[in-house]
Amino acid sequence: MPVERALKILSGRWKAVILCVLLDGPHRTCELENRIAGISQKVLLEQLRALEEHGMVSRRPSAEDRQGIEYLLTPLGESLRPILEALIEWGIHHAEEVQETHRLLPCNAVVRDRGL
Repeated sequence: MPVERALKILSGRWKAVILCVLLDGPHRTCELENRIAGISQKVLLEQLRALEEHGMVSRRPSAEDRQGIEYLLTPLGESLRPILEALIEWGIHHAEEVQETHRLLPCNAVVRDRGL
């Protein structure tokens, strides 16, 4: 079923967060670690590999440091932008409807600004 396929690709605590961060542009592994609060390097690499296997993310030599690797969205990954934005809006709507907005974490509690 197509909906199950989509949910399988996005399932997991961090995949959607990683994809949202990569919507800002390419990031090195250390930048992703710094931007995503609470993710370990091991889990980050596992999730990136899974997203790469699904064709959502690719990696290339870093533009800043030829020794480093940076991750970026593929066109297929970029095609998730409106879906992720809709999921964010729906998550807020759902929390409001069931009166649980107090349980929502602000984005900056999970994803830090790129400058940090």
